[in-house]
Amino acid sequence: QVQLVESGGGLVQAGGSLRLSCAASGNIVSINAMGWYRQAPEKQRELVAVIASGSTNYADSVKGRFTISRDNAKNTVYLQMNSLKPEDTAVYYCNNRLTYYSGGRYTTTSLWGQGTQVTVSS
Repeated sequence: QVQLVESGGGLVQAGGSLRLSCAASGNIVSINAMGWYRQAPEKQRELVAVIASGSTNYADSVKGRFTISRDNAKNTVYLQMNSLKPEDTAVYYCNNRLTYYSGGRYTTTSLWGQGTQVTVSS
């Protein structure tokens, strides 16, 4: 079974930092893209950052404050969040587009983590 496990959320004061991690496990063949999304109460889920083929992209609202990185050997993606603001409060989800091997065949799919709460107090 292939799954993503997130960690690193919590409560922090405005101006503080947090680091999120998302580890993929299972019979993974390759991970094409790794990204972070967030969803605040009563709002739609939005892209925060994505890393693929060595390139990164960020939402305008987090540019210069957040950094996405990946460790291919560990199948893990990180999101370093600095200078946090109350408007960053949300549930953060990681997403991987990956290929895994199971039951004699290869499958490419988009997989979501369970989500981790980030709360920034003013």
